[in-house]
Amino acid sequence: MAGLGLTGSVLAEVVAVEVHGGVRERVGVLCEFALPAFKGQTLALKMKDGTRLPLQVDDRGQAMFILPKLDKEGSAFLELDVTGAPTKRQVFTTRKGRKLRLEFNGNVIAEYQAEAADLPREGISPLYRRGGYLHPVFTPKGKLVTDDFPLQHTHHHGIWFPWTNARFEERKPDFWNMGGGTGRVDFVKLDKTWSGPVHGGFRAVHRFEDLTVKPAKAVLLETWEVRVYALTGGARPKWIFDLTSTQTCAGPSPLILPQYRYGGLGVRGHGAWDHAADNPTCFLTANGVNDRQLAHATRARWCYMGGQVEGAQAGLAILGHPDNFRAPQPMRVHPKEPFFNYAPQQFGDMAINPNRRYVSRYRFVTLDGEPNATELAQIWEDFANPPMVNTIEK
Repeated sequence: MAGLGLTGSVLAEVVAVEVHGGVRERVGVLCEFALPAFKGQTLALKMKDGTRLPLQVDDRGQAMFILPKLDKEGSAFLELDVTGAPTKRQVFTTRKGRKLRLEFNGNVIAEYQAEAADLPREGISPLYRRGGYLHPVFTPKGKLVTDDFPLQHTHHHGIWFPWTNARFEERKPDFWNMGGGTGRVDFVKLDKTWSGPVHGGFRAVHRFEDLTVKPAKAVLLETWEVRVYALTGGARPKWIFDLTSTQTCAGPSPLILPQYRYGGLGVRGHGAWDHAADNPTCFLTANGVNDRQLAHATRARWCYMGGQVEGAQAGLAILGHPDNFRAPQPMRVHPKEPFFNYAPQQFGDMAINPNRRYVSRYRFVTLDGEPNATELAQIWEDFANPPMVNTIEK
């Protein structure tokens, strides 16, 4: 028997899958479906022309593969092959001291700072030491697109997720401006890391602490799940990684988040784009706005941020999932510095309440060359409305 999949309460043998593309052509398609009988295994899917595609099943029984192309209104039929997957391409996750390195065939895609990093220069207060963020982040050609501990905003760290204007039990911890010493976010532990032919990644736990009381009091627990994919086909290779943040109250008290211009997911761009008249940061939103002043405090499905790195254009796009709170979320686009923030607080008070999860999903795409709005719109559509995958049983 090739494998068992659950259909209601009846066990059935899954022998193939059919992928339906929908109303537009898709290239480099991330496809996902449930295959619980093969949790944690690596299989293959065979296309009609004999090409075998890696099929990676995670520890929850979700199977993923990358389909090279799917025609508009078309479908693809693929047979399940349990004899093993092609192993030429691999996304690896490896521990490097206090970091996790995510790489594809020797090319570093990103690193996750687990335990707190050392301070990069003298004169920085120890209050600024923290872990639980992504930096450095690279493009397929190896161009760095994030920054850490920038001079003007020492509390900015690559890709990170703090809250700023906050109320907790009538106190005001600030998890963003760490130099004030009222709040912080700490790495707690790694729950899981993995490597595979389709994606590599990790699950980690962070803790938000209120430092205005002694001893410090836990406010939120946050789980990050990061999945990294290498899309090397098509006209332009790209690295893609998905970040899902799940925040829950650490106790019976809610975290109140009054209206404010920033707070939430933050992204700090390359230092070469910082206040550089000859190398300004390029912003482009899903609404077609390429002016940072006009983009600020608007809502958009995605935003690209980039500039020149070692003589070539490079950047990253941040895509918000339509299920996120207040999606498309309002944005903080800094008027001078290479900084972007999805800030749901901009549009009114909000709260994270006990016994309810606050889930945020984002997709990041790192690119070499000038941004292409049509390409980024297609990637967002694949993220928001993935193709339908049906299993076919014997």
